[in-house]
Order: sequence, then structure tokens, then C-alpha cells
Amino acid sequence: MFIRVLKALFRRPLLIVAFAIYSILLLFHFTQSVNNKSVTQSSVPQRQVVVKSTPGLPVRLLIPVINVNAAIQDVGVNTKGEMDVPSNTADVGWFKLGSRPGEKGSAVISGHIDGINGKAAVFTNLQRLKKGDKLFIEDDEGRTTSFVVRESRTYDPGYADEVFSVNDSAHLNLITCDGVWDDARKSYSKRLVVFADAL
Repeated sequence: MFIRVLKALFRRPLLIVAFAIYSILLLFHFTQSVNNKSVTQSSVPQRQVVVKSTPGLPVRLLIPVINVNAAIQDVGVNTKGEMDVPSNTADVGWFKLGSRPGEKGSAVISGHIDGINGKAAVFTNLQRLKKGDKLFIEDDEGRTTSFVVRESRTYDPGYADEVFSVNDSAHLNLITCDGVWDDARKSYSKRLVVFADAL
């Protein structure tokens, strides 16, 4: 039967041409369908995995403009319920109950303005920082987070809430003593706060 159909086809050249054209069109349509499927599948965006990295523990503070290169101690609160201070005049103290420098929130670092007999300390020149000055925090994982000074303010002892509680993005606030020495209280009359924002 099939052979008879082929013989009949070959006797009529017009039918052969029509059959060949139909076969080519069918093959072309099949190829286009396969290609379109490939393009459609490859054009689907692949899901990207974003790994959020939490800053490590801060270990070093660098403020090139005032030549500060200090080790960072972890500090909590003292017996009065206030933020504690570093144990010496060369180091600074990071408030470990708050944010880490580089993560969302207000990370706070304190340092002494002077030592015994007015000897220079880590934050003796903190008042010289101005808007646009840069400072850096190195963490225990070898990463460095950069900050830029926004402003400086002077407060009465006790600090303002904004020093610790602004959480819109990553901030770093540096605190030291300011004002005049009160010998009776063994403390300075004011506190200087330098506000910085992560770059």
C-alpha cells in the first residue's frame, strides 16, 4: 500500500514538490518551538541568594586626622547604671550592650580625655573632629567599617537618648568628657559626643 502511494507520488512531480515543501515547513515549525522553549526557560531570572553579614566584634578604632589608633575594650554599665569607661587612658570602650559598629543602630564608644596630672589620653583631641572627617573600626574578623563625622554636641552628664537609641541606619557615636573639672565629684561638668554615620 505504502509503495503504491510512493509510486503514485513520483508519477506526479507537482505532488512531490508540495510534499517536500510541507515537510520543510513542518521541520522549521518544530525547530522554532524547541528554540522558543529554550529562550523562555533561560530568560527566567535565577533566584539569587543574598548572605547578610553581621559585623564582627570591634577590636580597633582608627581616627587618622587626630592620630588615634586604639584598642577597643568591651564595657557594660557601672554601679550607678551608667555606661562604663575603659580601664586605661590609651584604649577606648565599646558599649557591648548596644549595637556593633556597622550594624543598624547607634554603636557607642567612650574614651578618656586625659589621665593623671592632665596627661594626654586617647580622646584628648576629639573636639578637633569636624563634619566630613573619617574614622574606621576594625573587627575581629579582619573587616573594616568606615564612618564619616556628621556633627559634635556637648551635653550635661547622663547623655541624651539619641546617643544610644537612633536606629534608622548604622551610626557610631564617640563620647568623652568636656567642660571643667569638678574636684569634689571627680568628674568633668560636660560630655562631648561626636556623631558619625556608616559610609
